[in-house]
Amino acid sequence: MKPLVSTVLSVLLALPASPQSAPARPLPLTVDSIMRGPGLYGYPPRAVRWSGNGQKVYFEWKLYSDPLDKDYDTYVVNRDGSGLAKLSEDDVKLAPPASGSESRDKKLVVYSDHGDLFLYDRSTDKGRQLTKTSDAESSPRFTRDARKVAFQRSGNLYTLSLSDGLLEQLTDIRPAGAAPAAPAAAGPRRGAQGEASDEETKKGTDSQEALKKEERGLLDIVDRRAKKREETEARRKKDNPRKPMNLGPRQTAANILLAPDETYAVVTVTERAADAKTTVVPNYVTEGGYTEDIPSRTNVGDTPNRTRIAIVKVATGEVTWLDHGQKLPADDKAKPPVKESERPVTLLNPRWSEDGTKLALAGRSGDNKDRWIFAADTATGKLKPLFHLHDDAWVDGPGSFQLGWLPDNHTLYFQAEVTGWSHLYTVDWAGGEPRALTSGNWGVESVELSKDESRFGLVTSEVSVHERDFYWMPVAGGPKTRITSQPGDYDVTVSPDEQMLAVVHSYTNRPPDLYLMENKPGAAMTRVTTSPAPEFSAFPWLDVPIVKVPARDGVGVPARLYQPKNWKKGGPAVVFVHGAGYLQNVHRWWSSYSREYMFHHLLMERGFLVIDVDYRGSAGYGRDWRTGIYRHMGGKDLDDQVDAARYIVKEYGVDPKRIGLYGGSYGGFITLMALFTQPDVFAAGAALRPVTDWAHYNHGYTSNILNLPQKDLEAYKQSSPIYHAAGLKGALLICHGMVDTNVHFQDTVRLVQKLIELRKENWEVAMFPVEDHGFLQPTSWADEYKRILRLFETNLKK
Repeated sequence: MKPLVSTVLSVLLALPASPQSAPARPLPLTVDSIMRGPGLYGYPPRAVRWSGNGQKVYFEWKLYSDPLDKDYDTYVVNRDGSGLAKLSEDDVKLAPPASGSESRDKKLVVYSDHGDLFLYDRSTDKGRQLTKTSDAESSPRFTRDARKVAFQRSGNLYTLSLSDGLLEQLTDIRPAGAAPAAPAAAGPRRGAQGEASDEETKKGTDSQEALKKEERGLLDIVDRRAKKREETEARRKKDNPRKPMNLGPRQTAANILLAPDETYAVVTVTERAADAKTTVVPNYVTEGGYTEDIPSRTNVGDTPNRTRIAIVKVATGEVTWLDHGQKLPADDKAKPPVKESERPVTLLNPRWSEDGTKLALAGRSGDNKDRWIFAADTATGKLKPLFHLHDDAWVDGPGSFQLGWLPDNHTLYFQAEVTGWSHLYTVDWAGGEPRALTSGNWGVESVELSKDESRFGLVTSEVSVHERDFYWMPVAGGPKTRITSQPGDYDVTVSPDEQMLAVVHSYTNRPPDLYLMENKPGAAMTRVTTSPAPEFSAFPWLDVPIVKVPARDGVGVPARLYQPKNWKKGGPAVVFVHGAGYLQNVHRWWSSYSREYMFHHLLMERGFLVIDVDYRGSAGYGRDWRTGIYRHMGGKDLDDQVDAARYIVKEYGVDPKRIGLYGGSYGGFITLMALFTQPDVFAAGAALRPVTDWAHYNHGYTSNILNLPQKDLEAYKQSSPIYHAAGLKGALLICHGMVDTNVHFQDTVRLVQKLIELRKENWEVAMFPVEDHGFLQPTSWADEYKRILRLFETNLKK
């Protein structure tokens, strides 16, 4: 189990010796220095797992001094934190896997690596290879008795016996246009020694069939050949009675899930829309010297892919489609029937009970406003709603796709924002009212069953919206036991005996490292790794205070405040706008915006006060906060930035004429909206990889918030900066990677043309030819942030 847990030590732990220990030297607080990124603050340990006997912990790690493109190494450490060592390539092959599917008794793990299957035995702490083929094997799972492994290969489901190596194909799924299955060796062949030809065996019209019958009665040789063919076909059907599942054009099958009792397989079929148009991202810097095209995505409002789910009876190949699905064309007879009155519904996350007798799955409406938990009748394909949640904005929140079974094979657990906060619920597969296991004005971030399935491991914000803590709770609900006790962040891996925890821990000013601790409330931690460079650890990084900005609608907006030690009233300020839309950055753990965190120290040294706001739409504050931007991005979320600017003017004496802002992705979008619609509040801004027109962004994210452009054009116009560019007064810097496959460089190109047509002059663009949405090269990071620093120093200082 690897839940994400928030906690931190109240005092700095002593740093043990580590492979990269070196004398600390002063850190020059320059853009070039801090934009080394993990070359300065280190790489977090990852893929943490215990040995089968629980005596050792394995994990992947890179040293801060390693080259950027170097692969992670695998390390091992004893249960008590001693004996840290890096494994050789040969030893890595024998190490327990980082992920995989467990047998019911937790003794075996099966996993896929580079397209082949492997088996790890926890009782012997050894592994072995199961397949070595040119085909890719994936998604392995044990059958209920753990005697076989089910897996996918070439679009079909197979099982492999662990005792005798017997390989059995369980489905016969054929893509559109695939040739018919080859006949048995003794069966008819085209024109072979007088045997039946394809033309003779093919069923024809009534007149053609009458002629065949006449020929059989007239000529003995024809009758004997026909009888031989019929006998061969009957024998073939007896030996292999499974019917093929023929896919239609543009359809693919994936996520084939075998029932534990091996009677049924659930097949997810995706159909690509016939009229979908994908964008192309040109790649100018290539090995061959020619510009190459990178295929990308469709835009919001384009016909999305359709996803349906079928139940296939393994013994016969009989297909039953689940009938609560998308609205489909009436003339497509190959697809399951649906009622025209139904809205399109995507079915997902099929889950078999452990005994294989029950199937449950989730559903989400195409307009994003409803979600369901369904019980499926495997015989008829009928779906019975067990839970339904409607949201006039859109359904989402932490754990919105969570669905699992309790060990009684009758009770399902899931998360939902019924009360406005994500909480844990159970419901009986037979029906009845869902039961809340947690409640309150706080959220459950993640849920996972313990190894013995007697309790839940919960990550929640019960203590504070700025903290994440780990609890144990009985599966029936009741009192929770809080294991972590102080703010920060933990990624927890429980030992096989559940007596120990391996945790990757961080705090506001301390990057993630690996620790070991007992599975007890408030237990002490033993540090295993030291990831940052010594010069990073020696620098006095700020434990950034959290403040509440009074918003115009009366709520308190959380923010981080970076105030220079020698701050004097009348100085300049910068507002930082985090990206990703639904993301939290005001918290007590190491930020995913680590370079920006360090850059804010540089700005403080240059005399800037910095404020970083968790505006409306950010994660961590419940449903109302999440949906505060519905139908108007650049509305309440931008109001929160403006209110933050007014707050620092009032409370800290910032010069109201010398406030700038910057951010990337969604933060770049807000920066543009601020400069275009609030030009008297912000004097300068840097928009990094910004969305300039939401009609050009992807469907999954944008349709949640703004609906569809063809149905709600007003929402798109009021939310897209390109429609407001005439309002630009302050200095604008735009930075964008040219091979950005998320927010396309086209967004910036179109805005540039608009600014040219508007005869605006106080803007500039920096292009980064080899960078995608998230930059990788330290030189690109440094170039970008030198430009940002120059923008602020030029336009915000007297």
